[in-house]
Amino acid sequence: MPPTLASLVRHPGLKLSVLAGEDRLETPVRWAHVSELADPVPYMEGGELLLITAMQIEAEDPEEMSRYVRRLVGAGVVGLGFALGVNYAEVPPALATAAKEEGLPLLGVPRRTPFIAISKAVSAAIAADQYRAVTAGFEAQRELTRAAIGAEGPTALLARLAAHVDGWAALYDASGAVVAAAPDWAARRAARLTTDVERLRSRPGPASIVVGGGCGAAGTTGAEPAEDTAVADRVELQSLGTGRRTRGVLAVGTGAPLGTAERYAVHSAVALLTLTTERSRALQEAEQRLGAAVLRMLLAGEPDHARAVAGRLYGGLLDAPFRMLVAEVPSGGTAQQAHAVPSAADEAPAEPSTEGTSTGTATGEAEAADPLGTLIDTMEAAAARTGESVLVVPDGERLIVLAPDGGAAVAACAEHAQAVEARRGTKARPRDRAAVAAPCGDELVIGLSAPAGPIAAASAYRQAEQALSVARRRGRMLVEHEQVAAGSVLPLLADDAVRAFADGMLRALHEHDATGRGDLVASLRAWLSRHGQWDAAAADLGVHRHTLRYRMRRVEEILGRSLDDPDVRMELWLALKATAPGTSA
Repeated sequence: MPPTLASLVRHPGLKLSVLAGEDRLETPVRWAHVSELADPVPYMEGGELLLITAMQIEAEDPEEMSRYVRRLVGAGVVGLGFALGVNYAEVPPALATAAKEEGLPLLGVPRRTPFIAISKAVSAAIAADQYRAVTAGFEAQRELTRAAIGAEGPTALLARLAAHVDGWAALYDASGAVVAAAPDWAARRAARLTTDVERLRSRPGPASIVVGGGCGAAGTTGAEPAEDTAVADRVELQSLGTGRRTRGVLAVGTGAPLGTAERYAVHSAVALLTLTTERSRALQEAEQRLGAAVLRMLLAGEPDHARAVAGRLYGGLLDAPFRMLVAEVPSGGTAQQAHAVPSAADEAPAEPSTEGTSTGTATGEAEAADPLGTLIDTMEAAAARTGESVLVVPDGERLIVLAPDGGAAVAACAEHAQAVEARRGTKARPRDRAAVAAPCGDELVIGLSAPAGPIAAASAYRQAEQALSVARRRGRMLVEHEQVAAGSVLPLLADDAVRAFADGMLRALHEHDATGRGDLVASLRAWLSRHGQWDAAAADLGVHRHTLRYRMRRVEEILGRSLDDPDVRMELWLALKATAPGTSA
């Protein structure tokens, strides 16, 4: 504890007496300062015990003393020490009355006690308090270190930290989900801070923010506080990680601002959790290299070898149906080009490098800065919470993931895509052709295969690629292969190359109709829609069937192609659909 006026009064060597403000003696003293100025306020910082002999003030003037004491109180002076037997044998009544009226503690300093003795006593008490804080901080660091390297890891560390700060602590993973908390009730309190955690994660690391700041919050005994006081605590959020990208967040909740010892404990916890996070990243990179080898074997049709290499790390993933996910961030034309299924040799996905995926600048939304990294964090965090295995292989500007069918990772991917699309305002709606032709560079697109097993891994990869291609064309973030198979082929006609082909195929017919010599395009559409039935098509057009027959002969003459050829009819029908008004991805 820092020195207080009460501790100075109790000091046996100072012999101080209390003349006013007896009820405020527990106020901490930051320093003892001597000043004989009539107005020492400009030189005060607040928290000082001011020592005077009254050489330069009108100590017997009630109005002057009232103004003097009022200025001291306004400047944050916590006490006034008056030298007895120097200029005045006793404290002048005007000064004593002013101190009592303003509630300023007034201490009598006997002549045999020099002011420097009081300054030394305050300085020694402050130094002793700082030493106790440092010693307590080192002890907390040792305890937290033992907890961090123990079997329970971060969970035990949080429990020790909560005890040291006399409050609660919680740990969030890279996706912003609560993974551990102490005491147990703190998990519910931490869950209400997800918006603030997301705000911190969007900033370049290291970063911290303070939420709340009310006093009197419960949490000192391990019992859950009442609902109305739980939100009145002061919570510090600290980012974890050595780079600019946040790898996790530590939350510490207390009823008051942290003291020196508590601050040491929090900083130690941040350092230990960061070391744990960085160690996990190194292991993760090794796992990714192993995962890349397993993926190459699966795509090469060698499931038995893949199982042998996977071992216990990924073996469970290959024992049940899985989904294959391919994701990328389009960038110009390179990201939109079709990717062939990797072979077992040099066409296979490259082993993940230590650089990982692009991190970008951590400003704005996390997925805008590093959408692939955010997707990895989201899926891996969901998998870790349920104990399921996921195989993650960064492949240049793309990402390939194997995750259990129906598992938490796949569900988290779908929820993430839905949330991002909602924030973008698309809500999975079709977009115009211009937007499809030039997608925004930071918009992640994902293709998801149907459930498959190790033998069908290559087929699952092709399905994910096909779904990814459809996602690009439709302006969607996520498309599953089941949606491609169950949907219509018409959205695929929105591609610019298909539209150019259709325009070229029908151009001669449109030029003929523009002369007013007949409506060949509408007649062709009606005839094809009726599967070549003359009477039904003529009725739809309101013309005689002989007129329709004449028009179809003109179509053949102009195009130089026979309508008896099923391939010609198919191409013409697709061209008509591709150029129909309102056709979009």
